[in-house]
Amino acid sequence: MSTPPSEDRNPRTGPHTGAQAVIADASDPARRPDVFFRVRRPEGHQPSVWWSIGAFILVSGTVIALLSLIPGGA
Repeated sequence: MSTPPSEDRNPRTGPHTGAQAVIADASDPARRPDVFFRVRRPEGHQPSVWWSIGAFILVSGTVIALLSLIPGGA
């Protein structure tokens, strides 16, 4: 027997995969155990631009410090 045409067009009506089952059983998808570092924030919330600036300075400083360890520089 073949599946009805409606199941072919809409994957949500077909059999559930493991990920779909986890999402269906989760009370708050932002706090699922298989998703790390995800935090539900209020609508329209934007992180401070200083986080990006600080991360850039930290990464740049680390790269410069590591490059200074390479012998033969000027």
